[in-house]
Amino acid sequence: MATPFPTDWRTALVLVPHPDDAEYGMSAAVNRWTREGKAVIYVMATSGEAGIAGMEPEECGPIREAEQLRSAAVVGVHTVDFLHFPDGKLTNDASMRAAIDHALERHQPEVVITIFTGEQYAPGVPNQSDHIMFGQAVNETMKAHDDLWLFETAPSGEIFVDVTDEDVEAAVAALAEHEQYLRVLDPDTPVIEQARNQVNMSTLAADGSRRSTFILRRERATI
Repeated sequence: MATPFPTDWRTALVLVPHPDDAEYGMSAAVNRWTREGKAVIYVMATSGEAGIAGMEPEECGPIREAEQLRSAAVVGVHTVDFLHFPDGKLTNDASMRAAIDHALERHQPEVVITIFTGEQYAPGVPNQSDHIMFGQAVNETMKAHDDLWLFETAPSGEIFVDVTDEDVEAAVAALAEHEQYLRVLDPDTPVIEQARNQVNMSTLAADGSRRSTFILRRERATI
């Protein structure tokens, strides 16, 4: 049964593997939260340095970090940390879990949101290894933090955040800030068109309403 995302929190920590991962699934919701006065913080496991074909990691990483900083600012996120683990080689190991735990202790959120960890987004659409490994590391680390909510982004999740046209437009603009990445990813489609198509896929419900959807992985323990 579809259930609204909880509202009794002040700070959310978004833990994802790469620059742009937040923009593909949740930035419309993030925009709603920040305009309502909530704080949202992004932590990226990598700098996305392996993400632009034909570009060396030393050149690509700083470009993708800069794109992510601009993108986050569009939806009201002004703290973005990069953990500098190797892009394309993430593992659910002790060093990764320690870095996630440090981020939790540093930022003190009430809500944690990470990337979808399922094997497939849809039939024939496999998930990325980095997404699965990092999301699993977040899930495992969170076992020691039962005072926090944990959610994953999900295209068909039953936890939802209703978003407005303003939030949708902010999400499109945020994804479009990943300009060099998107231009190489699909050189035949204008960046803004790619961004709008992706945001439409992640927010447009069958009845025409707009919402971001999530999976609840851990409910906050009650005292």
